[in-house]
Amino acid sequence: MKTIYLDNAATTQVYPEVVEAMMPFFTEHYGNPSSIYSFAGEAGKAVDKSRETIASVIGADPSEIYFTGGGSESDNWALKATAEAYSGKGKHIITSKIEHHAVLHTCEWLEKQGFEVTYLDVDENGVVSPDALKAAIRPDTILVSIMMANNEIGTIEPIAELGKVAHEAGVLFHTDAVQAFCHIPINVDEMNIDMLSASGHKHNGPKGIGIMYIRKGVKIRSFIHGGAQERNRRAGTHNVPGIVGMGKAAELAVSDMERRIKYETELRDHLIERVLAEIPYSRLNGHRTDRLPNNANFCFRFIEGESMLILLDQNGICASSGSACTSGSLDPSHVLLAIGLPHEIAHGSLRLTLSEKTTMEDIDFTVDKLVGIIERLRGMSPLYADFTASNKK
Repeated sequence: MKTIYLDNAATTQVYPEVVEAMMPFFTEHYGNPSSIYSFAGEAGKAVDKSRETIASVIGADPSEIYFTGGGSESDNWALKATAEAYSGKGKHIITSKIEHHAVLHTCEWLEKQGFEVTYLDVDENGVVSPDALKAAIRPDTILVSIMMANNEIGTIEPIAELGKVAHEAGVLFHTDAVQAFCHIPINVDEMNIDMLSASGHKHNGPKGIGIMYIRKGVKIRSFIHGGAQERNRRAGTHNVPGIVGMGKAAELAVSDMERRIKYETELRDHLIERVLAEIPYSRLNGHRTDRLPNNANFCFRFIEGESMLILLDQNGICASSGSACTSGSLDPSHVLLAIGLPHEIAHGSLRLTLSEKTTMEDIDFTVDKLVGIIERLRGMSPLYADFTASNKK
């Protein structure tokens, strides 16, 4: 059976060109780039090259890029280190109700340390309002953290406007760009970003590597202590193969971004149009147009999401009902609840995230199977039976 992989928001295939670029740094140029002897020089040069490549993707200076173990570490660093460094100014932080748990759980931890966090509401499309942010900022606000694009429903936030509001109030602005990095254009200056988190495995790079962009002048300290790596801001021996892989993946993604966005958007829109037209009592979650090119998220009434995923898997289709980081939870998505969906509808969610290797045939096969799966599950649902019976009266 052919596997159709439609869970690219969870992780992506590492491209062969990326693996090829990484391999010499496992077996040939395996020196520690922090060492001073010449044998380590190739590793050091490779780290520098990747730093320059990644900086160019977001319009930053290479000296503002710091390598981390992934997006979650970068989010933790941004929030905890800012809280520590700027606590003398205030202890108020602003974020949104639809952030990734790497931000939300860190905020919950900070609340236990005496910080106050405001969680902004979003509209029915998952958009954070700049006016709402402006109203929430106080004299003691030290940080605003709003994700660039939501990992579940795909909505792209008005980051430039939100960052402008924060800067006008003299407040630092961080964005979790894990889902957006290398998928849509980013410029940290034009978008008023002071700190940015990203991860390698969301754009065909390896797992276990990420970056933090920290604008010059932002005075946050180390998050991991123990060495002088990353200009004394992030201890630990460099993951050279991972760094090389993330840099190569970024290079490939940016060189082909315009074509990739166009192609994935066409597939996405075809998927959305077919599902909404052919499956009754379905709805699209997230903004219809201001969304990631590869993201489609639906809810189906009278359906339980886990059963749907199992039946899709039996047909060789890999999908999810939300964030991979909460796949073991029985609770409905906090993102879907935040956009106003009731629990019983939020439980019937399906996230399909494409790649440039997804084909139109893959999409049509998936929708054909999904139509039958929904019919089958609704046929076993007493709630659906009661609903249809009451509508016939």
